[in-house]
Amino acid sequence: MPTEILMPALSPTMEEGTLAKWLVKEGDTVNSGDILAEIETDKATMEFEAVDEGTIGKILIEDGTEGVKVNTPIAVLLEEGESADDIDSASASPAPAAEDKAPAKDEAKAAAATPAAASASAAPAAPQGSDGKRIFATPLARRIAADKGLDLAQIKGSGPHGRIVKADVESAKPGAAEAPKSAEAPAAKAAPAASGGGMPTGPSAEQVLKMYEGRDFEEVKLDGMRRTVGARLTESKQTIPHFYLRRDIKLDALLKFRSQLNKQLEGRGVKLSVNDFIIKACALALQAVPDANAVWAGDRMLKLKPSDVAVAVAIDGGLFTPVLKDAEMKSLSALSTEMKDLASRARGKKLAPHEYVGGSFAISNLGMFGIDNFDAVINPPHGAILAVGAGVKKPIVGDDGELTVATVMSVTLSVDHRVIDGALGAELLKAIVENLENPMVMLA
Repeated sequence: MPTEILMPALSPTMEEGTLAKWLVKEGDTVNSGDILAEIETDKATMEFEAVDEGTIGKILIEDGTEGVKVNTPIAVLLEEGESADDIDSASASPAPAAEDKAPAKDEAKAAAATPAAASASAAPAAPQGSDGKRIFATPLARRIAADKGLDLAQIKGSGPHGRIVKADVESAKPGAAEAPKSAEAPAAKAAPAASGGGMPTGPSAEQVLKMYEGRDFEEVKLDGMRRTVGARLTESKQTIPHFYLRRDIKLDALLKFRSQLNKQLEGRGVKLSVNDFIIKACALALQAVPDANAVWAGDRMLKLKPSDVAVAVAIDGGLFTPVLKDAEMKSLSALSTEMKDLASRARGKKLAPHEYVGGSFAISNLGMFGIDNFDAVINPPHGAILAVGAGVKKPIVGDDGELTVATVMSVTLSVDHRVIDGALGAELLKAIVENLENPMVMLA
């Protein structure tokens, strides 16, 4: 029977995407690993590979179609000996045309439902596990499993979204399939994006348009990134109990030390920024206060051992938070080089999901834009985010009690109270401050 090709989840938080471009056409023969299409997620454009061999019998979703839900059938793959006549005639219903890239909410649902219903009859009923949940497997994989006496519930799928494919069942043996891990933590479900770009409250689009009737304005369509930013940050402020801790940090020792290091590093083409020191300071602080190196996972917390620090990077239309993994283990020059590379590729939307997903802690630095201080919104599931302001010369009382001038940077730690209590957050921020005010300690 024909096999459905489903819209893949190309990142843990992806719920829908844009089928930007098909790289195959109906009648083309494909093999496992061949690139089928380019798919736009909320963050990047990625290539989608075939997991089975066969012939493209029918394309159900056309180039340029937006809002295609994960697991929606997007094409039908024919096996050897099958033809387009084997596809149920219902699947001939066309998907939304590329010209209509922004259908109304109800029309979008109907469009997604049409190909789903059409191709559902093209494959045998999907098996279910003992827990009643559907087991996703290709028809060919199901037939091979039946021939070999394999229980699909005991096989781990390697296809998109954990789908079981031919290679999985061919390599499995009766009674030797991988058993499910009972202790495995359930995957944290991403909160669904609210309609209207993730804004569940406030006036409707029609109401706002009426307010500005007769005024000159340009209507800006929300792209996938802006919708996701709106949805996730709305979710963050509505569901995460934020509290805020503020400190001033004296930067004179760090600026002097940085200048000395940069002179020594000139020959290597490395120039350290204040942000590089901040990343290192936060990474070491998370090691010094390990209970704060944690994330919220729905019905539990995950306490991380490495310091995986995310750093906000502004791009046109939104932002990325690339993650510097094992930051506590890396030198300042290594962190600087990696951060420059990640930031450059983020601005070109060339990051892979594993480079911007994860981390337990984030840094948002608006000091370079002249902002003295601000409060940042936590990026779930992180436990905290440090908002960094500009270093400004201010009068202070020195250690000798005399009035003097120092370069002072204001920071605010936004904390998820479910993960980090007040005293623990204060301990973490203290460790960050001590690292930055005594920068040579970070090299010890």
